[in-house]
Amino acid sequence: MHWLFSALITGAIAFSATNLDDILFLTIFFSQTARKSQVVIGQYIGFTALVLISLIGYLAGRVAPHEWIRLLGVAPIFLGIKKLFQQHDDLRHSESSTLGVATVTFANGADNIGIYGALFAVSDAPKVAVLIGVLYSLLAVWCLVAYRIHRQPVVAKMLTTYGDRLVPFILIALGLYILLS
Repeated sequence: MHWLFSALITGAIAFSATNLDDILFLTIFFSQTARKSQVVIGQYIGFTALVLISLIGYLAGRVAPHEWIRLLGVAPIFLGIKKLFQQHDDLRHSESSTLGVATVTFANGADNIGIYGALFAVSDAPKVAVLIGVLYSLLAVWCLVAYRIHRQPVVAKMLTTYGDRLVPFILIALGLYILLS
């Protein structure tokens, strides 16, 4: 039973360490769409891709050199530049798409792959199953927290006023961080 407690704690720590930055993106995505389910579905699609690659790393060693994973930073840079050059009116009425959320989640996940892959590699199958359960459970909590944050009047006003202007720069900065890390 000690291994179960250890897996629960390890999963929670791994999730927290790799997803703190996602709360900002989720909050902004929630503020950009009336269809909140698109944000949650996109987050789960992107996260699932990260977990699957981590499992491939567990099963087959390294999928790709770390240098290749950094190239995922191109995706948020592209999305940020695209949003930067859209007309202001278009930005105000833009919606976060499921694919857009999934892309940003995946592109921001090099640290997830590195940590989860290494964590899975030193774990047996039952522990990996518990770890994955913890990760997905905390992802639901993360989505709920971001949703609640975006509903706070002060945050909502700030995101409504400045969110569309900040998103391109945040995405570009994220992409550069991924490329340079």
